[in-house]
This record gives sequence, structure tokens and C-alpha cells, in this order.
Amino acid sequence: MTVHWGSLLAVFLVSLGSAVAVVALVATALWGLSARAPVVDAAAAPRLARGAGAAVTVACLAAAALIVLFGFWVIIVR
Repeated sequence: MTVHWGSLLAVFLVSLGSAVAVVALVATALWGLSARAPVVDAAAAPRLARGAGAAVTVACLAAAALIVLFGFWVIIVR
């Protein structure tokens, strides 16, 4: 029995990259969602408009969902 170190490294790097991408996309979506919160302090007002925040949230969550669904497709169908 031999270990294919090149393949193992490729799987590790793809897994790490996709996990970091999903976490970054969800964090960015939460940041975009925070633009819709009511402003309590004018000095701490978000720099993003409410509509733009919603668009960022939808785009980031859709991208994260596509990454996860692609991973499921690779595992199940292939």
C-alpha cells in the first residue's frame, strides 16, 4: 500500500481553499447584512447603502451555496 502524496496534497489544498472561501463569503454576507441595521450613532454609520448591503449579502450567500453544492456534486455524482 502506497500513499500518493501529490494527490493528498491536492485534496488538502482544495479543501482548505474552499473552506476559507466559504467562511470569507459568509462573513462578507454578514457585513453586508449589517448595513440594513438601524443607525444608532451617526459616527458609527455603515459605509454601505442598504440596497447595496442586501445585494452583497445575496451575492455572497449564493456564491457560498454554489461552492457547497459543487462539493456535494463532486462527492455524490462522481
